[in-house]
Amino acid sequence: MIWGGTVIKDPYFPATSMPDSDWWQELWPDPDRVVRDFGVLPNMAVLDVCCGDGRFTVALCRAAAPAGVQAIDIDADELHRARQACTAENCENVSFVQADVSDLSQIIHQPQDFVFIANTFHGVPDKMAFAQGVRRILKPNGRLVIVNWHDVEREQTTVMGKPRGPATELRLSPDDCAETIAAAGFSLCDLIELAPYHYGAVFKI
Repeated sequence: MIWGGTVIKDPYFPATSMPDSDWWQELWPDPDRVVRDFGVLPNMAVLDVCCGDGRFTVALCRAAAPAGVQAIDIDADELHRARQACTAENCENVSFVQADVSDLSQIIHQPQDFVFIANTFHGVPDKMAFAQGVRRILKPNGRLVIVNWHDVEREQTTVMGKPRGPATELRLSPDDCAETIAAAGFSLCDLIELAPYHYGAVFKI
């Protein structure tokens, strides 16, 4: 894969593979509440970036209905799981795209109200390019939400008795995240604590 002119041998972002479903459920028992806290409303055009197995995709579909949600991931197996999850919950207002998200404007051609990326931003090789791509597809009052692990030692973020999440050196503080996104023309408008180990940064243009 080529990302911003740099050849990357691994097609996936570093340390962004999906966890086992049991501890994923333990970590995110109520994705619907998380989505509501971010202000997803009916009829919003929503994009779920790096959707993984669809845990948040289902919640986004329910919150944005009857409008459609677009879910993107580079991993065909994860997209299949996300599709199964949405089907099991009777979420029909969703479409799935298998693609690299280095420039979303090359993939998504409809303006978006809400772009959501959870648990993977730390591994994006070119965060500036990603943010610029998001900006090109956002509506004037649209929002970008980034859910990140807090920047603490990995040994401190335990789930089911074991350290979880990305390597310590990959983690971003809210300030670091905001600084990176600000360079692409965004401003931080809200910061939501997501116990026990995450925060959600909400950006606007």
